[in-house]
Amino acid sequence: MKRLVYILPAIGFVVLAVVLFRSLFLSPTFLPSTLIDKPAPMLEIAALDDQTQGFGPRELAGGHVSVINVFGSWCAECHVEAPAMMQLAREQGFELYGLVQRDTPEKIRAFLAQTGNPFSRIANDIDGRAGIEWGVYGAPETFVVDGRGVIRYKLIGPLDAQRLKNELMPAIRAAAAG
Repeated sequence: MKRLVYILPAIGFVVLAVVLFRSLFLSPTFLPSTLIDKPAPMLEIAALDDQTQGFGPRELAGGHVSVINVFGSWCAECHVEAPAMMQLAREQGFELYGLVQRDTPEKIRAFLAQTGNPFSRIANDIDGRAGIEWGVYGAPETFVVDGRGVIRYKLIGPLDAQRLKNELMPAIRAAAAG
């Protein structure tokens, strides 16, 4: 019985060490979303400012694929992904919307003046409510929504040419075909 007192904590430590060691090899860009294959949140998100339009359920279920990119001027990776977003905007077959995460219109306008504006609509999530409803972990994140307003794909982290070609464009084509 005395041996058991010493062996059980050792076994517990080994199990915990194995679990923690395995977690080192999980991709930080893969976090499963509970919203995949579910309707997009029924939120009407206000426009960034008078120069653009916001979006909501009507736009997302408008019969076309929508790609929603969550970004902010404060986000270093958003600056990194800006060229890929401009490349994405040149593609056909979907609408590209921006969802500003807790930022001011002035800072976003300066950011877009510097990097280019790929978005046809830009909504401003001032209080973070839309981010919570969409299950956003942090910027940048990109969602693909089919023509019926159902979320089909979520990409976490910055978009680059490789991820655009190998991950996002196939998801867009699948949403359009489905």
